[in-house]
Amino acid sequence: MSVIYFIFQQTMLFTIPLMVVALGGMFSERSGVVNIALEGIMIMGAFTGILFLNLTGGKMQGQVQLLAAIIIAMVTGIVFSLTHAYAAINMKADQTISGTALNMFAPAFAIFVARVIQGVQQVQFINTFRIESVPVLGKIPFIGPLLFQNTYITTYLGIGILILSAVVLYKTRFGLRLRACGEHPHAADAAGINVYKMQYAGVAISGALAGLGGLIFVVPTSTNFNADVAGYGFLAIAVLIFGQWKPGRIFGASLFFGLMKTIAAAYSGIPFLASLGIPSYLYKMVPYIATMVVLMFTSRNSQAPRASGIPYDKGQR
Repeated sequence: MSVIYFIFQQTMLFTIPLMVVALGGMFSERSGVVNIALEGIMIMGAFTGILFLNLTGGKMQGQVQLLAAIIIAMVTGIVFSLTHAYAAINMKADQTISGTALNMFAPAFAIFVARVIQGVQQVQFINTFRIESVPVLGKIPFIGPLLFQNTYITTYLGIGILILSAVVLYKTRFGLRLRACGEHPHAADAAGINVYKMQYAGVAISGALAGLGGLIFVVPTSTNFNADVAGYGFLAIAVLIFGQWKPGRIFGASLFFGLMKTIAAAYSGIPFLASLGIPSYLYKMVPYIATMVVLMFTSRNSQAPRASGIPYDKGQR
């Protein structure tokens, strides 16, 4: 039973950040803007959040410190993503090239600033955020050890974001307008919707969630940050496509890839896998092989928002 708890908890640690970032990409693409820069935004959000944890170590600790770092990471993600929004929306730039440029800029910037501040590029922090057992809930048989022991507050935050994303996208006027801009921007404009503002909102939301995703990917899995999020931003794009730009399916896809990542990272803690004697580098390849195989069979039937990636020009029909 302890192995089941271990696998589930590890899977959730990898699933939640992947899901949050993919949901961010969903909001951007639903507005009509492809955000290839998710990897770079994750790096920037993780960098500022972890730097805050480093600078406030000893002065703050526990969940309050983590929540403050989360806010900083989200604000960073918004600011960084707005550069992509300006290039894609105002300048009508190629959205893939704009996003790629930001992906190249982010790690270089993080390494440079880290070296200027502390002389080395790795930013260390002390992890005081793991919750050994949630009061009362952690004592519930089976459910307690599974969901409320050895966990992080970011897990519950991620589930909340999933539910909120589904409600916002399908149950609010904002969500209806966002989807309209991603499908038929000219029709939305004719209906009185400011397409540019909606696209900026979609990209800003994606920036906030990607920045958050970067931080919550690093915190449960490491005690330092080296301007790298292991390609999770690109993996989130695969999850977005596999999940058909829908919150529920994105969660399912994230859970699948989270399990693959768990096998790659924690196979030695799973007796059955450890006993097979398979080289470690093969396990590390599992998430990426799974990504290629899944996309091979599903990308043909994927249906992205019709106007996604096409610069909107109000003067053209």
